[in-house]
Amino acid sequence: MQSDLTIRAVGGTARVRAGGALAEGKGIWVIKGRNVTVEGAEFSGARAPQRNGSGIRGEGVGLTVRHCRFHDNDAGLLAGGGPESDIVVERSEFAANGAGDGRSHNIYVVSARSFTLRASYSHHTRVGHNVKSRALRNVLLYNRIMDETDGTASYAIDLPDGGVSYVIGNLVQKGPRAENRTLVAYGAESLALPRNELYVVNNTLVNDRREGRWLPRLWRKELFVRVWGRPARVRLVNNLFVGPGLMLRGAGELAHNLQCRDAGLADRARFDYRLGGDSPAIGAGVDPGIANGVPLAPVAQYVHPAQEEARASRSRIDLGAYAAPAGPR
Repeated sequence: MQSDLTIRAVGGTARVRAGGALAEGKGIWVIKGRNVTVEGAEFSGARAPQRNGSGIRGEGVGLTVRHCRFHDNDAGLLAGGGPESDIVVERSEFAANGAGDGRSHNIYVVSARSFTLRASYSHHTRVGHNVKSRALRNVLLYNRIMDETDGTASYAIDLPDGGVSYVIGNLVQKGPRAENRTLVAYGAESLALPRNELYVVNNTLVNDRREGRWLPRLWRKELFVRVWGRPARVRLVNNLFVGPGLMLRGAGELAHNLQCRDAGLADRARFDYRLGGDSPAIGAGVDPGIANGVPLAPVAQYVHPAQEEARASRSRIDLGAYAAPAGPR
């Protein structure tokens, strides 16, 4: 068991295909060491009789994954390590993982002190969730989390045990074939963690599941964010909600959000959610402040695929995950 190890591809992506062989029947790579970093690898074809074969199974304390791709496995990344473990995923892609039983996901953090997902692309999970985490602290920054036209995921983001969670600057979309009517779920199983706070700030959330069905009895069944129980604090600020559904069901504070059918997005049909020059989201936000010492205002924005760039800073913040192009305001 090697700790403090960096595994890095040289000269291009290292493609690792399971071909029917899994370590310990669990995953293509089972990592037990502390503070291991994996960079530049692609993992595919992990299938197990228990339907939980993973691209990477992280069992050690601390794991960092950068510039990797996980596709067509029972589970993409399945990681934990317990209350001393910090899981970091950056600039990586997760596509079409899941065994189709709803219990396997693109990304699943089973137990950790913290989970950070940044500038990554998680999409087309087969029935499971695009992102699921039970970490005490979750930080999701500048990601693209989507079903697109034919994905069948359940929740886009599932934080089933609560925790202190920051969801900032993400593109989150529910597709027409999605299994579940909720995009972001918080506390769906319990609020079992010691501290429970949720901050959803400057995201662009799009519901294509019931597009065109704005009748009240259908519209109210679609949910962008659902909160169970009574967390200490829930704030939704500067978000852009596109399509039908309730912005929030459950306890929480809504401030300076906008919901509309189109919002002047550059090309919604092609999932280009940048703001057009006539978008009502331009200049409609406020400084979201600081929570627990963490600045809530976004400083970057997602660049496809699985990259990020600095976000323009202006006197009046735009709603959603993108700042509008420079020009007269």
